Amino acid sequence: MSEWVRVAAAGDVVDGEVNSYNVRERAVAVANLGGDLYAFDDLCTHQQCSLSEGDVDDTVIECPCHSSRFDMITGEAEQGPATEPLDVFKVREEAGELQVMIEITE
Repeated sequence: MSEWVRVAAAGDVVDGEVNSYNVRERAVAVANLGGDLYAFDDLCTHQQCSLSEGDVDDTVIECPCHSSRFDMITGEAEQGPATEPLDVFKVREEAGELQVMIEITE
């Protein structure tokens, strides 16, 4: 089962920025690229570095630690040393909130 979870106020992630949020005990990065929002695991699958501190090129984010590159839409690792993909999440602005859809485990 999944549900929409509020992570911030709508508009908190300004164009060109990537912010990290703790969502249900999970670090989730939210990027705003020209008004399009993308949400994905904030931790690199190689050595758990924060991707929200990395550089963005189009819809690809580069890990600041070892330069792994991930597609923010699919989560795929496009360049190593990381080989495992990121989880990606639906994200939206609704009723003044920035929300991410997260799987609920009970």
